Amino acid sequence: MTKVQLKHFYIPDDQSVYLLSHKDAKKLKDWFQLCERQLIKLGYSDVELIGKGAFGFAFSGVSPTGQAHVFKFSKITLPQHIQDRLEEEAFMLSQVNHPNVPKMIEFQRVNRQSILVMGRAQGIDLEQYSLKKGPLPAHTIVKILVQLCDILVALRENQFNHKAKPIVHGDIKPSNLVWDESQEKLSLIDWGSCVFAQVDANNQYVGDNVMDLMSGDLHQTNARLGDVYFIGEDQLNGALSSPRFDEQGLASTLYALASGQSCRFGSKAISPLSLGLPQALAECLQALMSDERETREQAGDYLIKNYHYFKRIVFKAIFDEKKVCLLPTWISQQTKDIETVVYSSRKSFLRQQEGVNEEELNYIDDAQFERYYKNYLQGMGDTEKAFISSVSRLGKFPVVGGLAIRWQAEGIYVDSSLKLYDPELQVSFDRSVDNVILLARAIHRTGIFKCCMFNAKNTLHFERDDENQTFEPTGKTTIPYDMSKVSIPEDESRMHSYFEDGEDPDELLKLPTQMLNCIKELNSIHHTGCIIFEALPNHLKIHNYYTLLDHTKENLFKSLLAKIISLVPTIEGLGISGFMKLPYKDTRFFSHQVSQPTKFYPKNPYNG
Repeated sequence: MTKVQLKHFYIPDDQSVYLLSHKDAKKLKDWFQLCERQLIKLGYSDVELIGKGAFGFAFSGVSPTGQAHVFKFSKITLPQHIQDRLEEEAFMLSQVNHPNVPKMIEFQRVNRQSILVMGRAQGIDLEQYSLKKGPLPAHTIVKILVQLCDILVALRENQFNHKAKPIVHGDIKPSNLVWDESQEKLSLIDWGSCVFAQVDANNQYVGDNVMDLMSGDLHQTNARLGDVYFIGEDQLNGALSSPRFDEQGLASTLYALASGQSCRFGSKAISPLSLGLPQALAECLQALMSDERETREQAGDYLIKNYHYFKRIVFKAIFDEKKVCLLPTWISQQTKDIETVVYSSRKSFLRQQEGVNEEELNYIDDAQFERYYKNYLQGMGDTEKAFISSVSRLGKFPVVGGLAIRWQAEGIYVDSSLKLYDPELQVSFDRSVDNVILLARAIHRTGIFKCCMFNAKNTLHFERDDENQTFEPTGKTTIPYDMSKVSIPEDESRMHSYFEDGEDPDELLKLPTQMLNCIKELNSIHHTGCIIFEALPNHLKIHNYYTLLDHTKENLFKSLLAKIISLVPTIEGLGISGFMKLPYKDTRFFSHQVSQPTKFYPKNPYNG
């Protein structure tokens, strides 16, 4: 039997350590501790992990002289040509001299380990800032714009060996921009996709001599991919590297920050013209995100020539009346440390899009975990991509619950149960939920999308040496659950469950009949939550989130959860199977709406 690589169904690009097997989690933690010990030996204090990605990890520390530094380590398990990219990043960063770019300090190899040391930018990255604040106000967007344009102009004017050699950052996005709120200062970080431009902003080849222009280098791009949520079509499709790439990154970033999204794809449904930005800026962003290359380039030229004028715009604090979220959201008054993971039916959602290869959907090599979700976006329209990304963004909040969206000819029907465990994030979370609905309204299709959100820290792990053995629970293993504040007796007319929807086409794992009977019996008890079984060759995970609403049934509820655990050894096969239950039949209806209405910042904010 051919061994297949199981497809993981998590939306986050970043796999939580709580979802790893015990062995893999220990290996990762041991490696982090080794890096920390090495930095402490070198005299650094306040050492902490600040980032991890597909190719490496970043730590911060304070030097003996009191300077804040960042240390970027490459993963030694990667092929050598991938590890060498860290040295290339160090070289490109050393070419940049700008007050908004932290300086390269040194690059070194310790045994097989490559390490890049650089200055640390003050503040927090704009993706995290956006999650805290929600859509950023117009005056902040303009301050970010002006400083980012200053950097891009400097990169275009770069010289190497006394000759013009423009630099392309290649990965401008909110998480690569650090914002110091107290000084309103921007820093551009992460130069791992940076290259010398092959063509300039006028599309003229950049070369030192005739031989350069005749070389094969100008027949294939030297560009790195960058983040597909933010890069433009030219970079995505392998065009020669150009300063225009960074104009696209700038436009995507400002649009995402102004709209409270985590990608560029929603601009047809939630237009830059609808975000309350000054009209000239909104129209410039709209043109920069056009499908027409000529329109994009004209907008880029206009921006670089005129961005200084945006400094002169007069702003006044405009307090919108408190917007009510389009869906009911429950806000816990207690902050809870939750690592949210989203499980969704996006595979069947994608299957209904045209031009998608069915075979590509079934399995994907898990070695590319950091990028796999983005591969899943291929074949979707932009608004569909933005919708999937907007659900992904919900997973960046400490939230549990679920959503089900049904598209019909007359509009969309939405059932939801969303509980946020940090009251300070309510405004941002509500606007993120609104974006899910606005994007869903702009999609015309027939079908259903379901997702549930659980706390990865509650995931139960069972391990075995090989597939011939059974997964064995220990005597202490239990499925946790919360109790609602007030007991809510069962009300058949308001109950709503997705268990009755039948088999989900995404569910590859066939659960034993006895276990399914337990879940059916659980379904008759008034509660909300989800349970997801993920069976890998040597590792079984049970993801879960339960809140019991009918307190009179607690003993039965608890005994059924215990029985599910006792039946774990009967699970056979590989795959994923999940069940979600929403508490009430409280369906919200929204008509279709292709795009949001135009809304500009007032020309005279002091009028009236």
